[in-house]
Amino acid sequence: MKKYSGGVHLASVERSGFEESRHHGSIVVLSGDGGVIASAGDVDGPIFPRSSNKPFQAIGMLRAGLDVHAEDLSLVAASHSGEDFHLERVRALLDKAGLSEDDLRCPADWRLSQQCGEKKRVYMNCSGKHTGMLLTCVANGWTTEDYYEPGHPVQKALIAAIEDYSDEPVAAIGVDGCGAPVAAISLTGLATGFLRASNHEVGEAMRTYPEMCSGTGRADATLMRGVPNLFSKGGAEGVWAAAIPGVGAVAMKIDDGNARAHGPVMVSALERLGIEVAAPELVTPPVFGRGERVGTIKSLF
Repeated sequence: MKKYSGGVHLASVERSGFEESRHHGSIVVLSGDGGVIASAGDVDGPIFPRSSNKPFQAIGMLRAGLDVHAEDLSLVAASHSGEDFHLERVRALLDKAGLSEDDLRCPADWRLSQQCGEKKRVYMNCSGKHTGMLLTCVANGWTTEDYYEPGHPVQKALIAAIEDYSDEPVAAIGVDGCGAPVAAISLTGLATGFLRASNHEVGEAMRTYPEMCSGTGRADATLMRGVPNLFSKGGAEGVWAAAIPGVGAVAMKIDDGNARAHGPVMVSALERLGIEVAAPELVTPPVFGRGERVGTIKSLF
């Protein structure tokens, strides 16, 4: 199996005019017809896209019979912050299907928006996805207690969707942080899938309800609010992908797993597609000293 060989210097962290840190990674930019127009690092070796796979997984659930409103579909594709409006919808969906929080098999966790207090399964940022998987099982009469197992029919449906949209076979299957399977594909496959999904109802749901698939002030919501028709989804360990129908797509991985370089690199990649991003917090994120801005993170892509 081909392995990911690592990336190149994509971003620099500058403090008081001095380069303090560097972030290496890989990135690919596709045109509206799917051709590669720019890349850096290894864009063909397989990586775990982590939560950036969620739009494809949501498509797999729809193909297998999931039937939810667009706002809830965005939640099914979410890495949500655990805000009250997220939790209300997760609980409502479970209740409507005759299920409860006890049926979720994601681990108990704190809310991303409030990392303290009691841990609950419903607070876990993937509880929307797990709820969608459960509802898909109920729609088909499949067992629910083992829905997270790779051999379960719902997981097979999700893997098939990932392969269909990325146009490549899954290179490996691991256990994601939420306990569900995570499938490895290349960054080129990830960008290809996002470009295709940008015309799908999942992509439309996410850009229509960006806070539902992320959270208030989160990077995904900020980018989708700032760029018309764009949908994006970040993943753990430095992965982020975005696409606009007919315009193009971007997929990146920061090798050290730190997402702080995401904004500037994504903005510079979108500029190659002729897209301007009106979000200073993404374009030039601040580096602080003494409570004041003393530097920034700059893209080298």
